[in-house]
Amino acid sequence: MSMLKGANVPVPALNVRLELGWRSGNGVPDVDASALLLDSGSGKVRSDADFVFYNQPAHTSGAVRHEGKRTAADGATDQLFVDLARVEPTVDRIVVAASADGGSFGQVPGLYVRLLDAVAGTEIARYDSRDATVETAFILGELYRRQGTWKFRAVGQGYGSGLEGLATDFGITVDEPQQAAPPPPAPHHAPAAAPARPPVTAPPAPAVPTAPGPATVRLTKVTLTKESPTVSLSKQGGTSGAMRVNLNWEVRKQFKGWGAKLGRAVAVHADLDLDLCALYELTDGRKGVVQALGNAFGALHQPPYIHLDGDDRTGAVDSGENLTVNLDHKDKLRRVVIFVTIYEGARSFADLHATVTLQPQHGAPVDFSLDECTVPSTVCALALLTNQGGDLVVQREARYLVPERGVSPQRTIDYAYGWGMNWTPGRK
Repeated sequence: MSMLKGANVPVPALNVRLELGWRSGNGVPDVDASALLLDSGSGKVRSDADFVFYNQPAHTSGAVRHEGKRTAADGATDQLFVDLARVEPTVDRIVVAASADGGSFGQVPGLYVRLLDAVAGTEIARYDSRDATVETAFILGELYRRQGTWKFRAVGQGYGSGLEGLATDFGITVDEPQQAAPPPPAPHHAPAAAPARPPVTAPPAPAVPTAPGPATVRLTKVTLTKESPTVSLSKQGGTSGAMRVNLNWEVRKQFKGWGAKLGRAVAVHADLDLDLCALYELTDGRKGVVQALGNAFGALHQPPYIHLDGDDRTGAVDSGENLTVNLDHKDKLRRVVIFVTIYEGARSFADLHATVTLQPQHGAPVDFSLDECTVPSTVCALALLTNQGGDLVVQREARYLVPERGVSPQRTIDYAYGWGMNWTPGRK
């Protein structure tokens, strides 16, 4: 159901998904979805915890969750999940916002928001934004409660001050790097004259104690590219706690059969199974692999301080392929190669669109997309983490490798990065 600005519709489902979509391409800014849970009395957030976005992906009540992005050949989406039954009684409105990273919404074609029944997958409502110009943030819609029932309204209100300005308007305290104040001008030295009488010195003003500021939200994020492939975790605040590494993907063509890609036969099946893995080397010289094969899932609080979640075949954020690195023990990690292999369902990474996100518990998230695969590759090095003076530096690899005949994907990664391990066949 297509909506006009200002229109509203009843929401018949308790579990809904809000899909923000746009047509991506060269020169198109990246777009991020966010949600603000507003108090019925003040019309603002009760605390910074009521802001759900890429750096704070889940509300403490479990009512709202940021599910992340999907990319495809014809566009991109960013999604939010809402369980209306878990929304607290004091919250009567959930604002659905979008922010543009690296440009304005006048440069973003095909911007829309869809409200979906999360169980049935059917569309409840859709609003297409067609009048954006210089805005860098948008309220596209809102879920609101009226007499015990929920409705959705198409809003279409733009902001020129970005996500920071929008969030601040609703009571969020934003912690963003501030420019240093200019130094005071140098004093002008005039020739000294003998004073007629001793100068009178005013007593210094009493010092005003500075109260501790409120908790703040950090909006910063880092996207790695070919031109800027590395980032220091500590410089982004990622010095401790758990760092979650997520791989999500989308198959451009989901079908059973064969297709041509650069003259080679490529099978792409709907039951594609990718495995996220990590080669590690500790500072004491020990080496190993974390992977589903052989149930080598690792451990978080003992060597290798890397743990792999269970296997997944959907490619979805939060339920996709995830592993966790314990940054409290980063000084024991010398280097880590995070890579992905195709276990079954395809003969290469061709026709796949994948995004990697590294989310430290403290600090800005780091994400990047993989380039299009143009070789018959079944293994791809995603990121290299190296210990440089106690700081873990992340380098985007996005490196597709082609195993030689009879050589496993794991051994291929080993050869490429000089791990020197002995390999035996494994199953999961």
